[in-house]
Amino acid sequence: MRILLVGGGGREHAIAWKLCQSQHCEALYAAPGNAGIAQLAECVPIAPTAISELVAFAKQNAIDLVVVGPESPLIAGLADAMREAGIRCFGPSRAAAQLEGSKAFAKQLMQQVGAPTAPFAVFDDPETAKAYLRNRYAEHPCVVKADGEALGKGAFVCDTLSDALDAVEFLMVERGLGEAGARVVIEDRLYGREMSLLCIVDGQTALPMPPVRDYKRALDSDRGPNTGGMGCYTPLPDAPPALIEAALHQIVHPVVAAMAQRGTPYHGILYAGLMISNEQPYTLEFNCRFGDPETQVLMPLLESDLVELALASIEGTLHATPMRFSSRAAVCVVLASGGYPGSYRTGLPIEGLSQASQLPDVLIFHAGTRQQEGQIVTAGGRVLNVVGIGDTLADARANAYRAVESIHFEGMHYRTDIALT
Repeated sequence: MRILLVGGGGREHAIAWKLCQSQHCEALYAAPGNAGIAQLAECVPIAPTAISELVAFAKQNAIDLVVVGPESPLIAGLADAMREAGIRCFGPSRAAAQLEGSKAFAKQLMQQVGAPTAPFAVFDDPETAKAYLRNRYAEHPCVVKADGEALGKGAFVCDTLSDALDAVEFLMVERGLGEAGARVVIEDRLYGREMSLLCIVDGQTALPMPPVRDYKRALDSDRGPNTGGMGCYTPLPDAPPALIEAALHQIVHPVVAAMAQRGTPYHGILYAGLMISNEQPYTLEFNCRFGDPETQVLMPLLESDLVELALASIEGTLHATPMRFSSRAAVCVVLASGGYPGSYRTGLPIEGLSQASQLPDVLIFHAGTRQQEGQIVTAGGRVLNVVGIGDTLADARANAYRAVESIHFEGMHYRTDIALT
């Protein structure tokens, strides 16, 4: 099969690495890819949201399967456009991708099916939102979320009323995240431990992957601003099978059934962001694609053929398609540019990649990198994903940080506490 992978980050490098292992993968293209993906695929300079260009490329190159990494093209309708062109696409339709594209839609659907989630309210007017916060915050600390697509940066976990009011001002008045903040969802803050549960879905059947815990804050001990993710690990010692079953029974399965009943069946990866409080899973959010960096620890442990799983998701045959994962552990440490998630420099040479890649039980997935005059240089905020594999979490963590010590670029920073809590 001729496969087109859409995206160019660390998640997509991990997906490309896994797709290449499939017996069905004859040729792999990536749009736009990065310096790491270029070692596995032919990269083409097409942006992930350039839908008409992607469809034209797929037609011209006899693409058999499109695999979409990021959320933006899915929310914009890339899967629909590919299907209309007669090309199989692994990812939800635009209507189904509303689960990520609109926080209000997702919360209202959770409420409709009785999925456990925090109490919430939706606001189109900033002054009304602020009045709600002033009345509620004293007894119920809140989280303020941009309703629209915000590239993982639209949720503001507020420690004080002042922080919450500032979040509304930033989103709704200053439009700090553009139109994504024209409407906000304000929900009561939940406390507990977070968990990412990714499932592959074929419209009816949902198969869960091992749960993952990621680290959103930029600095150790969960300090600093929110980021796209600074690292993650799996498996979770505090996520017994009964907890996963509860999340599937109470959250995932009812939502998948409701989407089908609406006439917008969900096909692709459904990522439930959960908070575990008193051993009860609550839904924080849904994402309509593979997580980043969760994918970087899941793909190395996936023993099944990813192409076969993608086709089963598209064709509605997951009930007859086994999905197997290794029992080993994986830990991902993100190496970021100095200043991330704020402003940062690019074009900085990266040293030590070959040495780190040769270490046993280590994988390096590129995120923000590019080739420049024969040298791999930085090209984004999150630059590299260093993944350690091991028979235990401790072994996997040691392998990841051993490889981190081999890599250097000016201003490089990373968290030192991944998989400790």
